[in-house]
Amino acid sequence: MATKIRLARHGHKDYAYYHIVVADSRAPRDGKFIERIGSYNPNTNPATVDLNFERALYWIGAGAQPTDTAKNILSGEGVLLMKHLLGGVKKGAFDQAEAEKRFAAWKAEKDAKNGKISAAEAEKKLAAAKALLAQEVEQNKAQAAKLAEKRKAIAEAEAAKAVEAAKEAEAAIAETEAAAE
Repeated sequence: MATKIRLARHGHKDYAYYHIVVADSRAPRDGKFIERIGSYNPNTNPATVDLNFERALYWIGAGAQPTDTAKNILSGEGVLLMKHLLGGVKKGAFDQAEAEKRFAAWKAEKDAKNGKISAAEAEKKLAAAKALLAQEVEQNKAQAAKLAEKRKAIAEAEAAKAVEAAKEAEAAIAETEAAAE
């Protein structure tokens, strides 16, 4: 039986994620499969891949043929590199420890690169949040200035009314004094 490592689509419209599965090559994309070996979410930056490395390496060693997309994912996770290194160990070019050392160096370099991408994304989000906060502070200052202006106008109007009332009171007192004399 010819086996393939392929993606099985899940999720909903405009937000797909995939299961990485080993299936008979004649089975449909989302049909029956032999084993689920991981998942792939292309909606994040960088894309999130959760892979059972040992099982993927086993199936590649057993002759399962990955589809183009699955091959890119397996390559990105280092499964194909490890298969290549194990082939070198089998041929006697180097020992198992050297293969693991080379794989660890490759993995560290890849993780550093992905860390930079994640840090850049986090920095972008932080900058956007700061810009939004600065805009909101400016709007609040403008509203506070308008409110202060409105309160000043109300206070001036009340002061004018009080002065007018005081003048009327003085006039009334002056009238009562004049009438009393």
